[in-house]
Amino acid sequence: MVALLCTLAVVLYVGAAGTLMLYGLNCYVMIFLYHRGRRRAGLRLERFAERFGDPAERDDLPVVTTQIAVYNEVNVVERVIRTVCGMRYPRDRHEVQILDDSTDETCDIVDQTAKAMIAEGFDVQVIRRNARTGFKAGALAAGLKVAKGSLVAVFDADFVPPEDYLLRTVPFFMADDRLALVQARWDHLNRRRSILTRAQSIGIDGHFMVEQAARNWNNLYMNFNGTAGIWRRSAIDDGGGWAWDTLTEDMDLSYRVQFAGWRTLFLPDLTVPAEIPEDVNAFKSQQFRWAKGSIQTALKLLPRLVGQPVPMFQKIQAVFHMTHYLVHPMMLVMAVLALPVLLRFDLKGGPLFFGVVACVLLLSMTAPSALYLVSQRAAYPDWRHRVLFMPVLVAVGVGIALSNTRAVLEALVGHESPFIRTPKRGDREIKHYRAALPGLAFAEILLGGYCVATVLVYLRAGKYLISPFIAVYAAGFFFVGILTLAHRLGKEG
Repeated sequence: MVALLCTLAVVLYVGAAGTLMLYGLNCYVMIFLYHRGRRRAGLRLERFAERFGDPAERDDLPVVTTQIAVYNEVNVVERVIRTVCGMRYPRDRHEVQILDDSTDETCDIVDQTAKAMIAEGFDVQVIRRNARTGFKAGALAAGLKVAKGSLVAVFDADFVPPEDYLLRTVPFFMADDRLALVQARWDHLNRRRSILTRAQSIGIDGHFMVEQAARNWNNLYMNFNGTAGIWRRSAIDDGGGWAWDTLTEDMDLSYRVQFAGWRTLFLPDLTVPAEIPEDVNAFKSQQFRWAKGSIQTALKLLPRLVGQPVPMFQKIQAVFHMTHYLVHPMMLVMAVLALPVLLRFDLKGGPLFFGVVACVLLLSMTAPSALYLVSQRAAYPDWRHRVLFMPVLVAVGVGIALSNTRAVLEALVGHESPFIRTPKRGDREIKHYRAALPGLAFAEILLGGYCVATVLVYLRAGKYLISPFIAVYAAGFFFVGILTLAHRLGKEG
């Protein structure tokens, strides 16, 4: 029985290492696709701007409805309403919907700000529901039923769109009847707040600057990011409308619309700044929602993906895209089983095995960093300074493996969990919304200690190739676990 369990541990360990290698290699694929499509995409946008001319001088601009989904956003709601109303667009063709599901004083701020904007001549509608059915997706669907626009822009409450956002996105819909979505790139209002926010900004930039661009420029499936995007209303309807059977309704709708034959567009040079979670508990809650929702979407849509009349490469990339958060359970498997695998192979001696595993781990762990490096060089002149915080991102990415593994498992077994909003700080600093209790923090610290013990055993056994990678796991679990407790104690103090 012991031998059987040890063999099973080795099989799981090798499987996890192989899976991480595949996802790592795909990072290099994304980098290649990004570089291959960048110049061609830039030329297309330049030609389009020359042909279309100045949209502000057109008298045939379509009616746009901008939806702002709000739930207890005291700190930021006034800012987003005023900013959205301040976007340059004919006032008689721009409707602003405030989809307010709030249960606190946010309602008063919404009503006062909406009244002020209406007095200035803006078309502002406040929509409230009796029940928060479907959470954000339900609110968007409810607003869509009474929306005036043929195009629908969506912003979360912490986003601050630039004045020319509509003028830079709407023309693409006028030129392409089959365009469903235009997605802008997220920027960061509070990137400099802490090492945690600086690290998160690098991760977000990697997703947008390289992954989203690579997918869109190479005719791969691309997802709406839940905010800072604008939709064609008829495409939403054709794709089946907003649904709330996953926690990532944005990815779900994006794929269903593209399955129906609609196109998407990503504009990397159009940035919309927003807040990054400053509290690690809020960050983990956000990541939990994204991880669980992505796997839920994969379970829902992968059967439909099989039958799509698209190239196999496009299908493979869609699988990588929807199942990306599987890397966290694989990391956890590697961290937990490293010690049993050593004990099993120490009897037989496995230097070749451990050498191969070390190469796999090196490839897997450096691939995302390479992608992040490319994104920073492409987006910022001061990229050399920004990448100094990349080790923090690596530690955070490893440290949330336990929390995200729980999210993935809940998705796989069909466990229902509530939609937990990400708290926003905003400019006002009136109210601090508390995130969920850090129940896994002590487990993360214990896991960090276990990894330290594993490193010591590896070093004593002369297995020097893998020890540094396990040390990274130890550092990540310690960092996230201790930071989780520190942020919680800081709020309660």
